[in-house]
Amino acid sequence: MGKRPAHCYTRIDRPPFTRKKFIKGGPDPKIRTFDLGSPGTDFPIEVSLIAKERCQISHNALEAARIHVNRFLTRNLGRENYHYRICVYPHHRIRENKMMTGAGADRIQNGMRKAFGKVISVAARVYEEDRLLFVRTNLENLEMAKDALRRGKAKFPTPCRIRITKGEELVA
Repeated sequence: MGKRPAHCYTRIDRPPFTRKKFIKGGPDPKIRTFDLGSPGTDFPIEVSLIAKERCQISHNALEAARIHVNRFLTRNLGRENYHYRICVYPHHRIRENKMMTGAGADRIQNGMRKAFGKVISVAARVYEEDRLLFVRTNLENLEMAKDALRRGKAKFPTPCRIRITKGEELVA
C-alpha cells in the first residue's frame, strides 16, 4: 500500500500528537539543516515568508523548500551573501489507521475497533501569521531574496506572503 498524498494531512483537525515518550516508532524528520548560507554575518535586510492560514506542513515539504531556496540563493548570490533559516520544526506525529482493500477485506478486518493508528509521518503545525522561513541579505540582493522566497512558497500547502521584517526604512 503506497503513501497517501500530503493534502490528506494538511488540515489541523485534532490535538497535537508530539510526546515521544508515548509514541512507539515512526520516521525521523527528513529535514536536518535549518541554518544555511553565512549565519555569523550581520545583514541589514531581512525578508520573511509568512503563512496566511493554519495548516500542517510535512517534513518532505520543508525539505523540498529548503533545497529549492538554498540552491537558488547559492547560484545567484554565493554562500557568503545571505543567511537563510527555516523557522518551523516538524514535531507533530501523523497517524493513519490502515484499511484493507480488495475482495474479502470486510471479513478479515476489524474496521474502526481500537483505531488509534500507526505513526506514518511528521509535520510542522503552522498558524496564521507564523513565520515559516527568512532570508537575511544586503540591499542590492533584496530582489533575489524575494524571488527565492516566492519559489519556496510553492512547496507549502498554505498561501503565504513575503514581508520585509527588518530594514524596510532602507528600502523606501
